[in-house]
Amino acid sequence: MHIIIAGDGKVGSNLARQLSAENHDITLIDNNHSVLSASVERMDVMAVHGNCASMDVLLQAGVKEAELLIAATSADEINLLCCTTAHGINPKLHTIARIRNPEYTEQIFAMRNVFALSMSINPEKQAATEIARLLKYPGFLRRDTFAKGRVEIVELRIDASHKLCDVSLADLPGVVGCKVLVCAVLRNGTAVAPGGNFVLREGDRIFVTAPTQNLTTLLKNLGVLTRRARRVTLCGGGRVSYYLASQLDKEGVAVQIIDNDYKRCVELAEQLPNVSVIHGDATDQNLLEVEGLAKCDALVSLTGMDELNMIISLYAKSQGIPQVITKLGHAENRSIIDSLALGSIVCPKDLCCNNIIRYVRAMQNQTGAAISLHTIADGQAEAVEFLVDEHTLHCDTPLKELKLKPNVLIACISQGSKTEIPNGNSTFRKGDYLVVVTSGRGILHQLNDIFA
Repeated sequence: MHIIIAGDGKVGSNLARQLSAENHDITLIDNNHSVLSASVERMDVMAVHGNCASMDVLLQAGVKEAELLIAATSADEINLLCCTTAHGINPKLHTIARIRNPEYTEQIFAMRNVFALSMSINPEKQAATEIARLLKYPGFLRRDTFAKGRVEIVELRIDASHKLCDVSLADLPGVVGCKVLVCAVLRNGTAVAPGGNFVLREGDRIFVTAPTQNLTTLLKNLGVLTRRARRVTLCGGGRVSYYLASQLDKEGVAVQIIDNDYKRCVELAEQLPNVSVIHGDATDQNLLEVEGLAKCDALVSLTGMDELNMIISLYAKSQGIPQVITKLGHAENRSIIDSLALGSIVCPKDLCCNNIIRYVRAMQNQTGAAISLHTIADGQAEAVEFLVDEHTLHCDTPLKELKLKPNVLIACISQGSKTEIPNGNSTFRKGDYLVVVTSGRGILHQLNDIFA
């Protein structure tokens, strides 16, 4: 597919890398010549230098022949104008725009046809939603939801004192007291698809599939904190903080925001009357102590600088804060990140890219396309949700009789209100939701791609 990506920033370059790896023809547009040159050297992409909202530049990028345009510049208005102009030139074009300003949320939805938007993405709002979900289950480093919220893949870290340390997966049900499936393990930076004899060791990060109702049981039997946060400190007053504070306030959570920009503090105080907004430096130890950091259930570091977020989170961990969440704009070097006590890591760029990748794959295969897509195990595996339809092969056939492709695992089957971790005798039928985990290089465009 010919895809145009307008904006060669964090989101744009990450999308270009992933989509070019899936053999799409990518054209990048940006007005920064040096950034474009670097991308062309690193990836198999074409580049056009100029203003992506300009008709001439879009024509140079081949918009008449393109099938999808993704507008991901730093300016919402340019993204909207880019999509509208491109669709005017090519009415068959699919368009995706990154829109981050909260003031535009309602009108983008109401006027999506006017702007010719196939889809809009708000990375900061997605990150806020992800953080809010983590705050409900403090024991997990990450939560990915499937089957309309009935199934989740959660991430746990095994330390020396953890109840699962030195436990084999065959003995796991007796320890956790409920049925779960460890679908992947990260050990020394490498993803492993474990078997029943696999023994969990200190330092492992494990990815567990379970029906949502089993999660509380899992945490309780592991002796992990399960009480959701009631008082939360947000360090940094950007868009993620605004969206997150709004959501937590509606849920009755006491929130305080610390930011060093006085003007921004005034804006937040006006927009969020029930939230405590503090003007100050979130890296100031005395300020944190005065504002009651020790009494907080959770701290979320959300400044615009990864380095500051890491420092704040490390300090919070050292002070024994029960839950720490760190926002990172760049989370590529996981070997360094994993060596630091940063709690849960949330990367808005990755959340945004996952949604767009799913949309692209759905465009290629309108029948049987993925409903949701999450990368896990530091991008070394994917968890993909599919709906079983009339075109799906091997319905009502026991799983033990199926031949799946290498490194493909059916992790969960959701049938109406019933959700199960499958065994060899399990079957699926039309209307079921399947969660499939794959660690191979092949792309699962549709459900039938899992079969050998």
